[in-house]
Amino acid sequence: MSSVVNLTSVTDIYSFFGLKSSQVFHPLVAVIDFRWVKNFIEDYTRVSASFYCLIFKDINKNNLKYGRKIVDFQDGSLICLAPNQVLEMEQEEEETENMSGWGLFIHPDLFNGYSLSRKISSYSFFEYQANEALHLSGSEKEILSECLSNIEKELHTNIDLHSQAILVSLIEVLLNYCTRFYDRQFITRKSSNTDIVAKFERLLKDYFNSGKLKTEGLPSVQYFAGKVFLSAKYFSDLIKRETGKNAKELIQYQLIEYAKENLLTSEASVSEIAYNLGFEYPQYFSRLFKLKTGMTPLEFRNSFN
Repeated sequence: MSSVVNLTSVTDIYSFFGLKSSQVFHPLVAVIDFRWVKNFIEDYTRVSASFYCLIFKDINKNNLKYGRKIVDFQDGSLICLAPNQVLEMEQEEEETENMSGWGLFIHPDLFNGYSLSRKISSYSFFEYQANEALHLSGSEKEILSECLSNIEKELHTNIDLHSQAILVSLIEVLLNYCTRFYDRQFITRKSSNTDIVAKFERLLKDYFNSGKLKTEGLPSVQYFAGKVFLSAKYFSDLIKRETGKNAKELIQYQLIEYAKENLLTSEASVSEIAYNLGFEYPQYFSRLFKLKTGMTPLEFRNSFN
């Protein structure tokens, strides 16, 4: 496997795309118009950046691979990457002369001292895989393009006391639109999402009924996400939009229901039940049970006697 190209500065980004460092207007933010770029991608190039990256391609003869899956951007899609995630690029034989789109690269240091520094982790789409890209409508493309244009204009404006605050605000507006458009995408894919929820519920019940709790422990969100070929974050967001609870909450709900059944139908001690449910320490089970039900396991059992 090829080594990873690490982009740690805006200058690195411009150099990677074959652009001159004299075009750098800000040390922490870069806007790249892919129409400027010609044949910059070598086969199987793997790239990691110390930046939050938003990459949109309208017409692309290249494939991007992330999470071991190829994503075709031919229809126009947006992917968002958190710092230090790896994106793999493959070049097809056709020329890339008609390639268009843009990339926005933002170093986390830009947000220092601003509320977005804390809020940025709430934009869960930065942890989605590229095959979970945001597919934009024509009007949505125009909105994001306008947001990007405003960011680019601010980058070209002489720096003053308000520059950073305005730049951070403009970026936050763009991210909020991405959240809105992802919510729309979850709605328009409701039919396929419902199938995923149904499969998750089956997998969850099968796991609890198979005895795996005792041998393999409580399953993670990542475990079920892998079964339906989604990233853990996208999977959990999808489940929450469809059911009102995220995947972790539903796993814990099923666990508590299973525990209640064991408490009422067996004479096993609380410690024995905890071990059978995959808990190494019974007190962790008791703590979770009380958190979810308002009673300790013994209080729950005695309330039915």
